[in-house]
Amino acid sequence: MRVMASTPPRDTEESQSALAAFNQKAGEGALVQSNRISIGFVFAGLAFLALALTACDQSEATSAPPSPTVSVAKAIKKDIAHWDEFPGRVEATEMVQIRPRVSGYIESVNFDEGAEVKKGDVLFVIDQRSYRAELARAEASLARARTQAELAEAQAVRARKLLEAKAISREEYDERIAAEAQGNSDVSKAEADVAVARLNLDFTEIRSPIDGRAGRALITQGNLVSAESATLLTTVVSIDSVYVTFNADEQAYLRYASLANANSTNPQNSCLSVIAGLANEEGFPHTGCLDFMDNQLDPATGTIRARALLGNDDRIFTPGLFARVKLMGRNISNALLIDEKSVMTDQDRRYIYVLDADNRAVRRDVKLGQTNGALRVVTDGLTEDDLVVVYGTQKIFMPGMVVDPQTITMGEQPPSAPNLMQQADASDKSSPASQAR
Repeated sequence: MRVMASTPPRDTEESQSALAAFNQKAGEGALVQSNRISIGFVFAGLAFLALALTACDQSEATSAPPSPTVSVAKAIKKDIAHWDEFPGRVEATEMVQIRPRVSGYIESVNFDEGAEVKKGDVLFVIDQRSYRAELARAEASLARARTQAELAEAQAVRARKLLEAKAISREEYDERIAAEAQGNSDVSKAEADVAVARLNLDFTEIRSPIDGRAGRALITQGNLVSAESATLLTTVVSIDSVYVTFNADEQAYLRYASLANANSTNPQNSCLSVIAGLANEEGFPHTGCLDFMDNQLDPATGTIRARALLGNDDRIFTPGLFARVKLMGRNISNALLIDEKSVMTDQDRRYIYVLDADNRAVRRDVKLGQTNGALRVVTDGLTEDDLVVVYGTQKIFMPGMVVDPQTITMGEQPPSAPNLMQQADASDKSSPASQAR
């Protein structure tokens, strides 16, 4: 029996081909559908991001801080006295270096170091024995010279009588007359030797030539001092009055010279008022007078040396101390003054903030003059109608910033300083940077 191999029917092959074609079309449709879904998700994400950004902008606009509160005031307009301030040094009106005028060993020191001494007080004593002996020798020589001079004078008198009687030669007469003159000269020389010896003896007592305060004894008892080397023993400085010397710049000199000329006085001799203060003193409690100005400026520094005379009855001033000097000049009419706290520095420029009509803080560069207590004179860049920001300048982050002004009087404290600080803290906390932290 022959078995016949079976072959698939034709309709089955067609079915499989149709199925494969259907699967291929289904795959392509699924890919297209997947791409459509991805594009949809992208558009949805962009829409969500736009909504989020809009919400953030609305949130930031809602939480924006209010305008900072600052205190503003108008400048004070008044007449003030013009002055210039200079640093100076206290100097003694008289200063003496005590040195020996004769040589010898110091026998005693007769003063307290640093104590006040009077003119003529004995400060040091040099061993006097050799000088007393020298004085005695000079006095003995003087006595001998006087005796010889008396003898020569008597012989000259006799010689005149003998010459009239022609009992003596002319030559012998001349010798006796010359001996008389020589005797007188010897007396004069001996008297000078006695005077020098007495001076040297007096010089062994070294005295203070002025009233003042003595310094440290640089040579003590038992040391040898020499007049040739002029050994320094101590110093004495006067203290009843003192000088304060300072260097004035050229502009100040010209200003005060013109002031003196306007008063028809000599600028070298005019006595301008001066006030001074020490480093530990408030203000300038001491008054004096400008009594000297040098005859030329130092071309290297452009300054001129000046000197003021001040009384020192209370013994506050000591030579060498630093002092602050104010030289008073003419008055300034209608000067504009602002609080020092309102002035800020930008490198070498000074500036302030003033308000415009829209309460915006506008930067204004200014030129400053002298101080007057807690106020400062403004010489340029400000008018009397400007409102100057005094307190709260640290809240102005940039020029043109809108602020909430509170008007005060220049030179006074703000009416509610704690509230201003609290508002500043609240403003800092509500800022975007603070929220981001």
